[in-house]
Formats: sequence, C-alpha cells, structure tokens
Amino acid sequence: MMKVVLKSFKAAAKSTGRGARLWKKMLGTGCLALGLVSLPAHAILPIQHWQTATGAQVYFVENHDLPMLDVSVEFPAGSSRDTAAKSGLANMTKGLLDLGAAGLSDNEIATRLADVGANLGGRFELDRAGVSLRTLSSARERGQALDMMAKVLQQPDFPDSVLQREKARTIAALKEAETQPESIADKAFSKMLYGSHPYGLQGGGEIATVSALTRQDLVDFYRDHYNAEHAVVSLMGDLTRTEAAAIAEQLTAKLPKAQSAPAPLPAVEYPVAPQTRAIPHPATQSHILLGYPGMVRGDRDFFPLYVGNYILGGGGFDSRLTKEVREKRGLAYSTYSYFAPMQQLGPFQIGLQTKKEQSEQALTLVRKTLQDFIAKGPTDKELTQAKNNIIGGFPLRIDSNRKILEYLGVIGYYRLPLTYLDDFVNNVNKVTAAQIRDAFARRVRPDRMVTVVVGAQEGAPAASK
Repeated sequence: MMKVVLKSFKAAAKSTGRGARLWKKMLGTGCLALGLVSLPAHAILPIQHWQTATGAQVYFVENHDLPMLDVSVEFPAGSSRDTAAKSGLANMTKGLLDLGAAGLSDNEIATRLADVGANLGGRFELDRAGVSLRTLSSARERGQALDMMAKVLQQPDFPDSVLQREKARTIAALKEAETQPESIADKAFSKMLYGSHPYGLQGGGEIATVSALTRQDLVDFYRDHYNAEHAVVSLMGDLTRTEAAAIAEQLTAKLPKAQSAPAPLPAVEYPVAPQTRAIPHPATQSHILLGYPGMVRGDRDFFPLYVGNYILGGGGFDSRLTKEVREKRGLAYSTYSYFAPMQQLGPFQIGLQTKKEQSEQALTLVRKTLQDFIAKGPTDKELTQAKNNIIGGFPLRIDSNRKILEYLGVIGYYRLPLTYLDDFVNNVNKVTAAQIRDAFARRVRPDRMVTVVVGAQEGAPAASK
C-alpha cells in the first residue's frame, strides 16, 4: 500500500499562524525525515492494480477528499520510437490526437471540454507518450469529459489541413531553436552522448524530416504504438473501484490491436573516450553541459545516486557545485546536476552558464568538484542534511491528486513496486556515504564524459579533462 501524508499535509498547508509555522519548522529540521512524527492510519491510500479485458495495465488510487478525477493513458510512443528518417513523427502524432477526432474539429473538442470545466493534457518524453484529463467527478461533467478523451484516444482523424498547419508551426519553432544557445547545447549534448541510439534523436524532429511527414505516417505510427495491450491507465480521485474499472475499459476498448510487442530499445553504449565540442555563438555567456549515461528506472543504484546527486548538484544552494562555482568564486549564477532514469540509461548531466571569458575556469572547477566528490564521497554533515531535506520535502511530492497520478504513471509504465512510495523515505534514510561513493565511482566516469560549450571564448578551446 502507498502511504501518503495527504490529509495531514493538506490540513497543515491550509492552516495559518503557529500551526503552519510549526509544520514548516518540522519540514526544515527533518523531524518527519527521521520518523519522529508518526503517520495517522487514515493517511494510507492503497494503489489498486488490475488489467483490462484488452490487456491495459490499470493503477488506481481512490480518494474522495475532492470532487475531482485525474486520469491518464500512456503508451510506449515517445521520441525513442522514431527513426532518424522520420524524426519528429512521434511528437507530431501525439500532438494531433486532440486536434480532430471522431469527426470533431479541434475547436469543437476544446469547446465540449470547456463546457464542463475539464482540462485535457498529456505527456511526451523519450520513452512514453499519452493523454491526461482532469475533470469534476459529478456524473454529467465526468461523462462528457471522458467521452471526449475516449474519442481523442481511439478515433483520431489526423486531418491533413491540421497536419500542414502543425508542420509549419513546428518548423518555425525548430528554426528559432537553431538560434538559441540552450537549444543548440541540448541538441549537441544528446547527439554526442547517444550517437545513433534513439535517445539521441530530437523530440521535435529535424526541419527536413518534419517537412516530409505525411498523414499516413501518423496513421501508421498511431496504429503501431497506441495499443491497449501496452497501455498504462492511471486514475486518481473521487471514484469507486467499480467506476474506475468501467472508465479504464471505456478508454481502451477500441484502441488498435497490437500486431506484436514493442521492439526493445537498444542498450546505450558508454563513451570510450572524452569528447569536448566548442560551438561558436554571439551570446555573452557560455552555455556548458557535460555528462555521461546514468541509470535506468528501477536501477539498483538509484537511491545512492539520487541522494549523492542532491549533495553534488541537485540540492540548489546546499549543493557542492553551487557552493564551489557560485558562492566561493562567483563564476555562475547557478549550476546543477541530475540523473534522468529512463527505460535504458538516461543521462547524468551537469549544466551551467557563465561569462565567456570565465568558461574554461568554470569548466575546470566543475570537473574538479565532480572528481573530488567521486573520490571522497559526501561528508557526514552533507549526507545528514541531504536526507533531512529530501525526506522532509517528500510530502510536497504527493500533495495533490495530479502529482500522485504522475507517480502512478511512472510506477505503472516502468513496472516499479506498488510499494515504491511506501518505501521511498526508508530507502533514502538507509543510504550511506560508502554506498554513494561506491555508486558514483562505478557509474560516473569523468575521464570519459562528453562536454558541450556553446559560446566558448574565441581562441580558447574548452578544457578537455
């Protein structure tokens, strides 16, 4: 079962005066993190899991605190399902789902949703793509909103006129991105880190590949990837189990039938040597990214790497990178690091912006800080502070139906344990400095990292190590 501090947290968040100040103090000092505050029994919300008649996996949390329903349906249809020749196809297919369905125009779909105060959204990532809905749980509003969602999921029209419009809009955005240092850096970093692996493809595609997309391409991609057998349905809110089961069937019953299982993504290959690329740009600042293949979802090193990264560069002003690069030397306004676990090895990335004339100095310092962290690991003080902050802030991760829905999607898509949220605090609390040092030493190789510097100082190549 999933233990969430939902009712207690909401009550505290809404309170004022001494009660609210006490709650904030408890979070800041880590009282919750260390288990000094017990969770009430009514805070337990179990994740219910089953399979629809068509094979979709369903994850449901029942919560009647608010008259709301949040639901999402996701598929293995992210940008990693593109090919180099049709880069951008997955994104275009997802984008057109709600721009014409069951004979209704995009305006008609939007109007019918607005009539009942519903909001249709979605997700598009490397691994997965899908549609989400937020609606009132009352019968009329919920019924009309779910009917629209079912039409979008199961009867997309992919109107050619809309496709041409969206292609033009996307191409304009791609051309604009070619001038932006952040976009240039992101694209170069992905290509250097992943090479020909599908993770190296740009989600929005390339100008040439997007220009060549046809309606039939979208129809074929939808048929091949938006299948009930591989769908993950997440529901959170004011429903009974019986109602949730009926909705899951409604949203998946008429999806295309899968012809075969999704092809497994190829394994990510580690770099065998360091690579550094300096890209000229007239911006006054250098945009620097460096990284290495990181970890997968469900990775055995997840918690040591997660807690360790908080100390290294994920903890804002508490992180070593911020202290060394910003506070002590003023070389950047901010610097960060993160792991993005995916189905295959997602990136470990460090990023910062700095003045062009300081780019070499800043990059050398970042590399030294990383090397020192890998060699020595965190101090006891750093580890205690990181645990307190991560666990003390855990209620903020699950303080709304929508946030819980996102976790349900992750748990379902990546087949994580149903107790993932139950176990999160304990797993963080169990991490030791030795585990962090060991995990970083095995999983992060500074001597083989890729580095991109957009807007490097002219005549001064970026440091290679």
